[in-house]
Amino acid sequence: MLYLHAIFTMKKRFLFILFLVITTVSPSQSHEVGLTFGGSNFIGDIGRTNYVYPNKAAGGVIYKYNINTRIALRGSYTYLPISGDDADAENEYRKLQARSFNNTIHEFAAGVEINFYEYDIDNNKNNYTPYIFTKIATFNYKSPVEFISSNKVRVENKFSFSIPVGIGIKGHLFDDFAIGFEVGVRYTLSDDIDYSTPKIEALNFGGNGNDWYTFTGLSIVYNFGKPKCFSGLTR
Repeated sequence: MLYLHAIFTMKKRFLFILFLVITTVSPSQSHEVGLTFGGSNFIGDIGRTNYVYPNKAAGGVIYKYNINTRIALRGSYTYLPISGDDADAENEYRKLQARSFNNTIHEFAAGVEINFYEYDIDNNKNNYTPYIFTKIATFNYKSPVEFISSNKVRVENKFSFSIPVGIGIKGHLFDDFAIGFEVGVRYTLSDDIDYSTPKIEALNFGGNGNDWYTFTGLSIVYNFGKPKCFSGLTR
């Protein structure tokens, strides 16, 4: 009997906690979909080493599922042209190498966004917030497979992974639209995005770490899916 009583007590507690979670979280669930646009830059064995120095036009699409006013799941596709030129480097050794490259990254990412404050664009007191995010991404780019001449390399499409992290700020724009600004850096699991690779002697430019790339830009999103009764209570 004591065993059954303990199970019954635990069940009641579980149902009570579940009720609290549902009534607290569910009303604030909503969706956001929109566009991002800004600039990208690269940090590797060629060119500048500035982590935030957007110099190529980039952009994409973004989707967010707001679990509650503090946490959102997000997915995105981002088109990121990148380039590097040793003539722009501050390092004198790099300037002497006179190397340059161009590549294009197609990034697919998913992760979580955490707001510093409670965020609800329908509430004038909580319709903006700074936030941080972290994601896991897979990306496609051109990888070197053969050195042909001093200015010609045969390449092939390749997929790799990166870890995007960043910080931003977002707020209500008008009606159901919001605007945001963010800076995100990506640590990759590749070291040949700039065609530098120890696998090909003529393209072994040295370096002691994997490549990085960044995206800095604005997003404009449309918010939908929130129950109207919740919106009315928060105005």
